[in-house]
Amino acid sequence: MPLHSVNQYLRDHIRTVPDWPAPGVQFRDITPLLQDAKVFRVLIDAFVHRYMDSHMRPDVVAGLDARGFILGAVLAYELNVGFIPIRKKGKLPFTTVEETYELEYGSATVELHTDAVKAGDRVVLIDDLVATGGTMMAGRKLLEKLGAHVMEGAAIVDLPELGGSDKILASGLPLFTLVSFEGH
Repeated sequence: MPLHSVNQYLRDHIRTVPDWPAPGVQFRDITPLLQDAKVFRVLIDAFVHRYMDSHMRPDVVAGLDARGFILGAVLAYELNVGFIPIRKKGKLPFTTVEETYELEYGSATVELHTDAVKAGDRVVLIDDLVATGGTMMAGRKLLEKLGAHVMEGAAIVDLPELGGSDKILASGLPLFTLVSFEGH
């Protein structure tokens, strides 16, 4: 299936929930992509095929809490590389590094075990969607604090009007997404 067809196929399986979690928000729900075995395989294969080539192959895949865990763990398994969870503060039991970032209303903190990566490891950082870009940028900073090289950010959905993809790209981090939705 050509990439354009894959992108449209996946887009057709993303549910839009109006006015959730707040009035005026068009929530892009990826759970239908996970519920159907064929659709889930097409989704994962789109990422696997990108990162199979030696010049794009990571040493590890890092997934952002929580839906990035679903994608990242399966992608890492298929690529035969390790998986690293980047968690919300207070969820990891070992020594961690942390990064706080701004949200629309307040801030949030994510953490990573200090032994999660080795200096020089090539990492793909994955999440379900890019909105404001804060979570992905914080995850990147954590990985770089430990000496890893984040070679690319990846997500299923880009919400470009929220500015996250522009912010990520402006920082110098390449970004790969499969579907773009205008509007919130």
